[in-house]
Order: sequence, then structure tokens, then C-alpha cells
Amino acid sequence: MTAPGAPGRRPAAWRLTGIGLLALGVAAALYVAGRLHQPDYAFSMFGADPIPPKSLLATIALGLAGVQVLLALWIYQKLPLAASAPRPVPIAHRVTGFALFGLTVPVAGHCLIAYGVQLTSLRVAIHSIAGCFFYGAFAAKMLLVHSRRLPGWALPVAGGTLAIVIGVLWYTSALWYYNGYQLPHP
Repeated sequence: MTAPGAPGRRPAAWRLTGIGLLALGVAAALYVAGRLHQPDYAFSMFGADPIPPKSLLATIALGLAGVQVLLALWIYQKLPLAASAPRPVPIAHRVTGFALFGLTVPVAGHCLIAYGVQLTSLRVAIHSIAGCFFYGAFAAKMLLVHSRRLPGWALPVAGGTLAIVIGVLWYTSALWYYNGYQLPHP
């Protein structure tokens, strides 16, 4: 039996700190790369007007994020009136997560190449920073999924954070586009 605090057994707090620092590092690296990158406004992997297809992909990603949250609630038995999740539910959660991530890559790639990280307005700054944060949070969640001996709250918090960030990204981009290039007024 290993004594608590013995070499070779790092406490969960250190593992969480390391994962958090990695997430911060990924987000910071994307931020710095985006700030240093010279935007190429002519670049488009989505045709002459990239905003409509990017908005569609972002809307699909938001829908998949909602599905992810519902599946996670089912897995953790937090859905009212739902029985225990059958075996396909965790698999569906992974598949939709993979699809969601896959949808974000071309959108983010286009944003990074065409625009970089810009801070020209509050909406654009929030969108740019949230985009960087998303990939840092994603890296953290992937490490949390494969880590053992961590607090039970860590993985749901990471997943919920990703869903919220997807919502922020959608609000500051696709909704802005669908609402006539302006955010809704309260």
C-alpha cells in the first residue's frame, strides 16, 4: 500500500492544475498565432461569401452541443424520468462529440487564416477569444476523459464549459449573421 503523498502518486489537484495549464497554453498559443498572423481576407474555403456556410456549420455544431449535453445528462443519470442510459448512449455521445469537433475545424481554420485574432469590436474580440478558449478547453476535456482519480465534477464541468463556449461562438457569429449582421437587442 502506498502512503498518501508518496512519490509516484500525484494528488488530483496537481493533475487538474496540469490539465488547466495545458488548456491555457493551447488557448494562449492560438491567441498569439492569431494576433501575429497577417489576415488574408481573400482566403476562403467556403466560396465567395464564407459567412453563410460557416453560419450553417456553427448552427449544426450548436445543435450537436445540445445533443452532447442531453446525452451526458443521461449518462450521469440526471435526466428526469429517464432510465439508466443503454449501452449505445455513451457511444453516441462520443460520435456526436467527434462530429462536433470535426465541424469546428474548417470554420476555425478559415477564421484563423482569413481574419486571425482581432479585437476591433466587442463582438469580434469575444468571438476571437472564445474561439481560442474552445480549443484549449477541448484539449483539457480530452485529457480529463482519459485521466483517472480525478474529482467526479471535473469532466461535467469541462463538458459544460465546451457547450457554453459553443453557444458564445454561435451567438457572436451565426446569430449575428442570421440577425442581419447585428446582435439581438435585449
